[in-house]
Amino acid sequence: MRPALPDALRPLLELAYNLRWTYNAPIRALFRDLDQVLWETTGRNPAALLRRIERRRLQEAAQDAGYVARVHALARDFHAHLSLPSWFDTHQPRGAHLRVAYFAAEFGLTDCVPLYSGGLGILSGDHLKSASELGIPLTGVGLLYRHGYFTQRISGAGRQLESYPRTHIEDLPAQRELAPDGRTVTIRLEFPGREVHAEVWRIQVGRIHLLLLDTGIEANRPEDQVITGALYAGDRETRLQQEIVLGIGGLRALLAVGQRPNVCHMNEGHAAFLVLERLRQLVRDEGLPLRDAQDAIRAENVFTTHTPVPAGFDAFSPELMRPYFESYAAELGLGWGDFLALGGSDGGSPFSMAVLALNHSGTCNAVSPLHRDVSRALFRSFHPPQHEAAERLEFVSNGIHNRSWVSLEMKALLTRHLGDRWLREPQEPSAWEGLDAVPDAELWGVHADCRARLVEWVRQRLPQQLERRGVEPQEHAWARQVLDPQALTIGWARRFAGYKRATLLLRDVERLRRLLLGDPARPVQVVIAGKAHPHDDEGKRMIEDLARFAADAGVRARVVLLANYDIDVARVLVQGVDVWLNTPRRPLEASGTSGMKVIANGGLHLSVLDGWWAEAYAPDLGWALGGTDGFEDPGHHDHVEAGALYEILEREVVPLFFERDSRGIPAAWVARMRTSMRRLCPYYNTHRMVREYTERFYLPALLPERGLPSPAAGSLVSGPATP
Repeated sequence: MRPALPDALRPLLELAYNLRWTYNAPIRALFRDLDQVLWETTGRNPAALLRRIERRRLQEAAQDAGYVARVHALARDFHAHLSLPSWFDTHQPRGAHLRVAYFAAEFGLTDCVPLYSGGLGILSGDHLKSASELGIPLTGVGLLYRHGYFTQRISGAGRQLESYPRTHIEDLPAQRELAPDGRTVTIRLEFPGREVHAEVWRIQVGRIHLLLLDTGIEANRPEDQVITGALYAGDRETRLQQEIVLGIGGLRALLAVGQRPNVCHMNEGHAAFLVLERLRQLVRDEGLPLRDAQDAIRAENVFTTHTPVPAGFDAFSPELMRPYFESYAAELGLGWGDFLALGGSDGGSPFSMAVLALNHSGTCNAVSPLHRDVSRALFRSFHPPQHEAAERLEFVSNGIHNRSWVSLEMKALLTRHLGDRWLREPQEPSAWEGLDAVPDAELWGVHADCRARLVEWVRQRLPQQLERRGVEPQEHAWARQVLDPQALTIGWARRFAGYKRATLLLRDVERLRRLLLGDPARPVQVVIAGKAHPHDDEGKRMIEDLARFAADAGVRARVVLLANYDIDVARVLVQGVDVWLNTPRRPLEASGTSGMKVIANGGLHLSVLDGWWAEAYAPDLGWALGGTDGFEDPGHHDHVEAGALYEILEREVVPLFFERDSRGIPAAWVARMRTSMRRLCPYYNTHRMVREYTERFYLPALLPERGLPSPAAGSLVSGPATP
């Protein structure tokens, strides 16, 4: 139930329950100004703040004419934004019948809505935000995890400690989806020997609805209430059950709220069971032969893969599948063996969600050009080989939602010189042309301010991190003086996994010490963050190695390992670092988007030529590490690339950063900042990405059935700008 507010403040409810505030600073300021302490203790959650704030404070705000005027002005702006014709309205008038359902296992929208673990979720969240701004008729579908992903602490020995705090669902900026009779919309799923029920919740993201399914209700058995308990937790059967709820339950939830999508976009294979539900509807309810039903849904489905390795695709044993899907096989008129073949299983091998999605999607895409090539080889290696899917696999490069990731300081600078078109139409190269006219001193000054803010933020956070570990305040006074606001600041933050090689910098510890401490006139520092999957022992060992190095009294002022990497930590890092370091073992990075966020904030990228950087790199934009693969010995591979990394840092990055003109500005460095932003930002954004999905995949799935031509190829963006 929404909280009651004084009449003068009632527009706050609408603003709080629409996540447009996640990328609108004036709206966030409205809630922060009500009670700054409560704003922080609620995790910067407007809905929770309104539920918990004292009535007296609300009455005071309602009597404040200036505050009330701000509330109503922002409410008018909010309604004007939603009512203005969008890009889709003005550029795709013949797509009026399009209805896209976008399925994902995780959505990273903001930290107080903990429905994500990492990059896949962040991309899904940014996809929704850009779809809203562009006016795409799209609905998101996911799961409402009552415990989210785990919260990370790092012990004194460097061990990762995981906990799953319960989300107070009533505090979320979410609402139960209500039927016309006022009852909560609930869908039913057939599980072995029982029914499982899921309530449908809705989160509003601008124009976009995000439907979330929750099994944590009294109508279910205790063991079924925890199906949507936590993201990527539990055993294989729990994972299977989650994906049944997402794919089959998600499709039923759409129908239950009156939405009948004509395009289903599966962002990874977690939702691929929707294929089986749709087939059953067409065969059982509409009487289509199975092959005709397969052709029909194939035209409607889009599948995006984000992994370059077989282990990244979910697959389930036939023995685990049978109790849940034997009835599906019967209703489709298939024997059990033929049913398993839909997922590439021969009866002994696992049922692959990727194969199910590939064979029932008219369009399939990878997320970078190199990832497309790697995925084609991967699909051909499947048993049985997926040659046809490999041949038609395309790519759509990932991007970021600029409004969500660019610092307030950089937004102000760019808007002052470029106007606001770079925010409204970031996919247009002409919107960024004015960057060349931005004075060096201003561009450098804004970035230096963001670096200083990062340093101050770390100095506040690190002591709190140590206190949670049990360190007495007198023993961590040094933590309030870590880092140097004038030092070259390198960031590395992502999931700790073996192939991401977080410890590549530690291959030669003494050389690293010299880099950090060897020249007092050219200080260098490193900020590191990330989580390892709870079952990834190799990733956890990397955290331990980095924790030991960062705890060394000789370097601890220059190397910081931050615990509990999340959206808020990521935002501060990408806005403040000078160089973003990315060290995957090529070609195991599908895309990566954190470096794109750094570029948009004036930082520079130093990365292995993998993922998006293999497509984007040019010598005047950043630095490329390695670019070779095929080493038979991974240890030797790491040794070679670690040496190359030290060389680049020592001979190129550090000298360029500290080469200052008479004004104290590193003019050559700033020129590279400006060039990177001007050439890369127009392409690596989710406005361009969502437009591509719409023009290349969504509309062609709809338009031919109505006898309408597909969008002209010339309307599509073809790649990052070249000099």
